[in-house]
Amino acid sequence: MGRSVSKKKAFVAGDEESARGRLLSAATHLFCKNGINATGIDAIIDEAGTAKTTLYKLFGSKTNLVNAVLESEGKAWREWFIGAMEEGGGDAQAKLKRIFPALKRWFAEERFYGCPFINAVAEHDKDAKAFRNIALRHKKVVLAHIEKLASEMGAAEPQMLAHQLALLIDGAIVAAMVSRDPGVADTAGLAAGSLFGPSRARKPKRTSAAEQLVAV
Repeated sequence: MGRSVSKKKAFVAGDEESARGRLLSAATHLFCKNGINATGIDAIIDEAGTAKTTLYKLFGSKTNLVNAVLESEGKAWREWFIGAMEEGGGDAQAKLKRIFPALKRWFAEERFYGCPFINAVAEHDKDAKAFRNIALRHKKVVLAHIEKLASEMGAAEPQMLAHQLALLIDGAIVAAMVSRDPGVADTAGLAAGSLFGPSRARKPKRTSAAEQLVAV
């Protein structure tokens, strides 16, 4: 008796997890392609192949579904982006220089619709904090990794360099979304290259004559 109940619970849990995955996948595709406001609940459940009651049972509301999509997409994108920088090893500068070739590959994908965070904030009331807060949390993680690499590279101002690269990243994403030209990543990469010059590196600390003599 107990075993059959456990099996039933496992089945229900597995079925709900499958439905949740399908709803997230469908909502992600439709929100990114058509926009959040333009995508209704009926379109999402139709693509996901679930009932409307299932969506509300799992997410409660469309707003909660949007939040779940942004959290899920943010995690997946960060893992891909940081992985693309780290793949192949090398020094910190080599990793930073992989940013724009990686973005170019993303821009060339058939389902590239821009950044879901930029799109979500752009679509909604600019005083609304919910989506903006999720976007800021996402960006802070990305910035922190870039700043870490900038520091390892010996940048004079790692935080400033990270923000400069982030602006180039965001600009390239928007330009690629509008133009449908993956090549904008090359242009952004050239601009980024000027940020890696010798003048951007920390200057070694000068030692006094007395210190030099002691060292000798």
